Amino acid sequence: MSSLLHITNGDSLTDRLRSLNLKGDIITWREMLCEGKTLTTVGSETFWKTRFEFLNKNYKVSKSWFIEKTLKEYRSLCNHKQQDEIVLWFEYDLFCQINMLAVISWLKTHRKYAKISLVSCGKEDKTDKMYGFDELKNDYIMDLFEKRVELKQDDIEYADYVWQLYCSDNPIRLENLSDFDNYRFDYLSGAITAHLKRFPTIKNGLNELENHILELSVDKKPKSKKELLTTVISDQGLYGFGDTQIDRIITTLKPLYHSFNPVRLTKKGKEILEAQTSYYACIQDNDAYLGGALKYNYLYNTESDRILKL
Repeated sequence: MSSLLHITNGDSLTDRLRSLNLKGDIITWREMLCEGKTLTTVGSETFWKTRFEFLNKNYKVSKSWFIEKTLKEYRSLCNHKQQDEIVLWFEYDLFCQINMLAVISWLKTHRKYAKISLVSCGKEDKTDKMYGFDELKNDYIMDLFEKRVELKQDDIEYADYVWQLYCSDNPIRLENLSDFDNYRFDYLSGAITAHLKRFPTIKNGLNELENHILELSVDKKPKSKKELLTTVISDQGLYGFGDTQIDRIITTLKPLYHSFNPVRLTKKGKEILEAQTSYYACIQDNDAYLGGALKYNYLYNTESDRILKL
């Protein structure tokens, strides 16, 4: 009888799997590597130091919380050396897919002989709607588990390669990837496209999601910041960001808002949204990283869907 280790994308899924009495131990991957600087050496001392500095500065994560929630789970992962099969549970969005790449990169180095399989969720029916695990019934989750996909060595090497590119200082190399279909990652291509659209656009210096937040602010006329937050969460496409992440983006856009109660843009905010002027004069955080690349060192051309170096 082979032994299993499950690695999940978050606490709610971990609790859910425990309630389903799945065989094997469960580790929760508590990170959001889609934000802030990342290093290729997942799990190294410098990797965790870099991550803590980002989370502490931008999300006020304390050292004790980071040790308790993230590092303890990671150490638990390090101590699980005997399992024959490691089952990864990750969703379709950017948030999950980047975490998945990092975990596979770590496994490639530290668990060379383990069988790695993937349970992923996204498009579960003929509509275009994407589903997260929390939207699926228990028997459906068990069905996905039974149909999990075993990753071949080629898949593992590819995930590690994409992770190296994500952590490099030049996103243009990521953009040139065109062979996603040859590997067993159904949602990776969409997530990488979403990632590239996080670089500021040529037209106004805001990226796709930031522009979308301004559009929703005008079109939906939210009565409060909380209502704007809820609207963005439910209409953010493939990003998969949580409340705190969206809240942080809205806060960085604060100079473009006249008020949040009700939500109203300033004259400058409207001009930027209409691409009559650029956001560049308002940038406060020039050292913002997306993976290994500085966000404001590159521009996204929405006409050609290509990245340009500044």
